Amino acid sequence: MIGETEMKYKSLIRMLVICIAVLMTLTPINASAALLKRGCSGSEVKKVQTTLKKMGYYTYPKITGYFGSVTEAAVKLFQKDHDITTDGRIGNITKGALYNKIESLSTSEMSSKKVAGSSKAGSFNWFSKVQYIWLRGMDADITDIDTGKSFHIKRTFGTNHADVEPLTKKDTNIIKEIWGGWTWDRHAVLVKVDGYTLAGSMSAMPHAGIDDAPAVKVVSGRSGGYGRGQNLDKVKNNGVNGVMDLHFLNSRTHGTNIVKKAHQDMVKKAANYIESMGY
Repeated sequence: MIGETEMKYKSLIRMLVICIAVLMTLTPINASAALLKRGCSGSEVKKVQTTLKKMGYYTYPKITGYFGSVTEAAVKLFQKDHDITTDGRIGNITKGALYNKIESLSTSEMSSKKVAGSSKAGSFNWFSKVQYIWLRGMDADITDIDTGKSFHIKRTFGTNHADVEPLTKKDTNIIKEIWGGWTWDRHAVLVKVDGYTLAGSMSAMPHAGIDDAPAVKVVSGRSGGYGRGQNLDKVKNNGVNGVMDLHFLNSRTHGTNIVKKAHQDMVKKAANYIESMGY
């Protein structure tokens, strides 16, 4: 009698297991299971951070693999720019938009390489390429397209774009001649560095620094009305207080973190010049 009861019990257990397996097969997986949000970590978060960094939304210097407040803010900014519900989470809609955007960006970048006739000349994305070609501390030769005049600068600061300083007073005087004095007006320029010829857009308004104070020291009265803060002036005795802005494809402003059309128009103009000259 005990043996018969035990057999019936085991048979019932087997039936329950089979039923559960069938239900699991037929029940659709909840899309939220793949949701990335604040507190998540791992390789998928690294992929998201890398993608956002290429487009200028993720500005933290390191890819951490941890979905914290910085990543959440970057996701929200991307969502806002692409008319997606601004919840700071990576669901199916945000993920699709994110990777479609980066794929299109890569295709555009490849096209500009082919048009320019050389993998070392043309319009390249600031976040994914230029910032790694032109490192802080490296010098570059700049040519203004409209006048043909050239001068030398150093990249000293900048994350969303290059903050630059002329090397000498002679270079400073050439810049003032080209722009007609200090101004935020953008000019299409060629940036020659480490064997590359890059399409850029430069303005000639020194800001955020004092020439006769140590670099990065907190000072008051910085140039351009920037007030108190770190002294962004590393190249001394060049006749300039602070840095000037130099933008590239998809680079962003520092304060407002936006892509400026005026700069991108000049980058395009420089890219067209590179194409026409057959670099």
